[in-house]
Amino acid sequence: MKKLVFYLLLFLPSLMLVSQNLKPYIVGFETKESIKIVQEKLLKELDANGLNVVGQYQPANDKNRWLIVFTAPELENSVKKIGGLTGFASTLRIAITVENDKTIVSYTLPEYWGNAYFRADYDKVASNYAALKLHLETAMKASGDFSGKTFGSKQGIASKDLRKYHYMMAMPYFEDVVELGKFENYNAALACIDKNLKKGVPGVRMVARVSTPGKELTLYNFAVSGAKGESKFLPIIDIGQPKQTAFLPYEVLVYGGRVLMLHGRFRIALSFPDLTMGTFTKIMSTPGDIEGLLAQVVK
Repeated sequence: MKKLVFYLLLFLPSLMLVSQNLKPYIVGFETKESIKIVQEKLLKELDANGLNVVGQYQPANDKNRWLIVFTAPELENSVKKIGGLTGFASTLRIAITVENDKTIVSYTLPEYWGNAYFRADYDKVASNYAALKLHLETAMKASGDFSGKTFGSKQGIASKDLRKYHYMMAMPYFEDVVELGKFENYNAALACIDKNLKKGVPGVRMVARVSTPGKELTLYNFAVSGAKGESKFLPIIDIGQPKQTAFLPYEVLVYGGRVLMLHGRFRIALSFPDLTMGTFTKIMSTPGDIEGLLAQVVK
């Protein structure tokens, strides 16, 4: 017995460390109901819990996938408090995916993405994320039998590592953003994007648009289609179960007069942290393809 206690004490710190690791997604619930019925239930419960749906679409034109983009006062207040590149945290996503005759509702785990986007400032907004997590769980419990199983990485990533995350040496960090365009001021940047979207941008469709009050920050969520879009790269990287549909859509941030996107080799790796180098090489062109598609919105 004494020997057992000794070994438990010896390995307890490492066990606690693993248990604190975070994964990018979480299963809300599973059901046999159709995507449409689940969507209707979710929209009602999200609204009841203060979660504001700002956009929806069918990723990769796949009838077995549906994606809901939402924001919440907790996200708005967090971004407003810290500002800058944390504007990328203005929205989170909920996915409805049919797999093996089951409809699975999953969503982006708030604290995973919060740590990655707020980094050293996350502790300043952690209480907001804790409240948001509870609102999401309440909405899920009202819609089905809550699971709470996290997924998207076998071991997960410690919060301290998420705050300085990059896939490997020489790969981009969060702050290594891609500048798609630069304008005289914030309003000029917004006007250009909105004008182009109104005319129509090949292979790009706006899913959501969220502005932070009192800050020159607006986050766009875009679906990308065509030969270089979601239907090309999603089947290559989303090969696990449950599916990681909530990886999409892709974001573009207007920050003052600058129009920015997260580097594909950061954003994709953060969404699929267990991606092997072999798989990554199959989508080597994808970061550049996404950049090329999204760059059209600022021409």
